Amino acid sequence: MRIRRLLLRPYWLITQWGIDPRKMLRAFLGLPHYLCDLARFRTQYHGRLGIQPCLHDWYEEGGATQREYFWQDLLVARMIFEAKPERHVDVGSRVDGFVSHVASFREIEVFDIRPITTHVPGIRFKQADLMSPVAERENYCDSLSCLHALEHFGLGRYGDPIDPSGYERGIANMGALLRPGGTFYLSTPIGQARVEFNAHRVFDPHNLVELVERRGLSLRSVTVISSSGDMRESSRNELKRLAESTYNLVIFIFTKH
Repeated sequence: MRIRRLLLRPYWLITQWGIDPRKMLRAFLGLPHYLCDLARFRTQYHGRLGIQPCLHDWYEEGGATQREYFWQDLLVARMIFEAKPERHVDVGSRVDGFVSHVASFREIEVFDIRPITTHVPGIRFKQADLMSPVAERENYCDSLSCLHALEHFGLGRYGDPIDPSGYERGIANMGALLRPGGTFYLSTPIGQARVEFNAHRVFDPHNLVELVERRGLSLRSVTVISSSGDMRESSRNELKRLAESTYNLVIFIFTKH
């Protein structure tokens, strides 16, 4: 796994300049297949025919079900469906994943530092930087989520102010949003603590849990999802061991006292 991540690093850097070597290779490999299919189709079809090659889909499964995002979005959305909270608020999670899942069966409020200009049924949006307190929102909701977002706070990637302690301020302000007895769903990368600027942080899970608990919440459950999508239930006792790994995604569920 560590070797795989080392190999993926230069690939990531190249794609940031708009070059995707894997897509280019697939396009070259797929071209003969495309030309053969085109010739075969032309012998059987006599209407108007345009050319718009799609050269990558032969190599894909029917859906991206092995990614950590897929599993976290699905699992937490199902938890909220079963919990049926009075008011659910999300901070910074994917609108085209988790948020839309939840909006398919209930109202959801979204706070994000970036604007969303499209009106989406079931979603109430407020542009807000959670590194600062959200005005008049203390004890605002009984259910709160922040999925794969906390690790970006304060790194400037999404237009947020540079602040090395941004995630600590974010946790404090999210904790203030939640009512006593409310549930907080938090997912974030964990492993050997570091900042990979400006992509994300990787948190020491033990330290992160202690930070959240100092804000008046208690840990209820831990779910570990590997980068390949393997998923398993874990516990507080495993956190120090998980801190020695290179990378995993963890879903923490907390309850506010």
